[in-house]
Amino acid sequence: MKKLLSLTALGLALSLGFGAHAAEDAKAPTKQQSKMATCNKDAGEMKGDERKAFMKTCLSNKPATQQDKMKTCNADAKTKTLKGDERKAFMSECLKK
Repeated sequence: MKKLLSLTALGLALSLGFGAHAAEDAKAPTKQQSKMATCNKDAGEMKGDERKAFMKTCLSNKPATQQDKMKTCNADAKTKTLKGDERKAFMSECLKK
């Protein structure tokens, strides 16, 4: 009887420990989920084909080309209706990313 009680207690302790660990793993976003969230944030107000092209580039493992960055930054600056020095500063910062 004592042995059965000990085994039951051990089983319960182990199951609670593994359950807590599994819950922590379920909360942590995967690398792909994190990448998707970042790309969605960076896409901002883009719509249609422009957004689709941006997301494809952003989610691929290849780094974006300078031309792709320029297109994306120009589109972002246009949606924010930036002009003059504000636009220059925005473009500079955007292209550094």
